[in-house]
Amino acid sequence: MIGVLNLANAVFRSSLHSVSNLRNISIYIHPLQFRATEILLGEPLKKRKRLDPSIIRAREERKKRKLQKKIRQLEKHANHLKPIFEIDILFQQLQKEKRTCHLPVSLSEEQIERRKLLERKWSRYKNDQWLKDVKVMKSIMVSQEIALKELKAVSKQLYKKAVEFDDSFVPYSVTGPVYTPPIKDFDSPDGEYIETTVKYAGE
Repeated sequence: MIGVLNLANAVFRSSLHSVSNLRNISIYIHPLQFRATEILLGEPLKKRKRLDPSIIRAREERKKRKLQKKIRQLEKHANHLKPIFEIDILFQQLQKEKRTCHLPVSLSEEQIERRKLLERKWSRYKNDQWLKDVKVMKSIMVSQEIALKELKAVSKQLYKKAVEFDDSFVPYSVTGPVYTPPIKDFDSPDGEYIETTVKYAGE
């Protein structure tokens, strides 16, 4: 037993000599128990160079001059708006002789009253129509929920089939009444266009 301890002490001394240059190794009381401490990465602070006050003043003046120059540039171009070529008007179109304004024919009081009454009747009719549609939709949804509950109680497989998404309804297209009548021999555009937007710096 004593020989084993002597051998352990010899191994400890040789290992201690090899790690004596490391700063992150510390030893417990027992010679064979090592533990790593926190990593020590501290270093002395660097001395700040003392600058001449005239150099500091010159740097500050340079910064001030740059800021003043930028402010002058912004003030110079303050009233210059970005041009929008889509709404530019030619000088020929601004001439008063070519821009004659045709005022609509003034309506009589009877026609004005008649139109007001028609608008009121139309708004009442559309309101009643909307209320009827809402009532029908509510009744349909209630009956649908009742039917699905009954179907789920009878067969869960049929219920899953019933609530599955139906791809036959996509894409959905509807043709109905429009606000204006169709224009005869009108060639509808297909949506193609040429990009002519002007790009500016900074966009």
